Amino acid sequence: QVQLVESGGGLVQPGGSLRLSCASSRSIFNTYTMAWYRQAPGQQRERVATITNAGGTDYADSVKGRFTISRDNAKNTVYLQMNSLKPEDTAVYYCNRLPRYLEMNWGQGTQVTVSS
Repeated sequence: QVQLVESGGGLVQPGGSLRLSCASSRSIFNTYTMAWYRQAPGQQRERVATITNAGGTDYADSVKGRFTISRDNAKNTVYLQMNSLKPEDTAVYYCNRLPRYLEMNWGQGTQVTVSS
């Protein structure tokens, strides 16, 4: 079964940084458009960043200028560099494929907590 495995979360102080990773076991991963999502308690899942197979990127307004999405196709991995973190960035972060009708099975996600 193809999996997405997110990692790199943790507890960080406001203003700090984290780098999340999303690894896939699928060998054709490099043809996919991928996205990072997050879900805070009691809230709907929100898409925060997107990267095409050609490297084009897009960001939610809430993270623009602070987060950077990138990919290493040789490693079947997508990254999310998060800088200047705020308490409102606290959430479980997930990755998946776009468009939605081609989604893969969701991984467990990785918890990011921004708190002093």
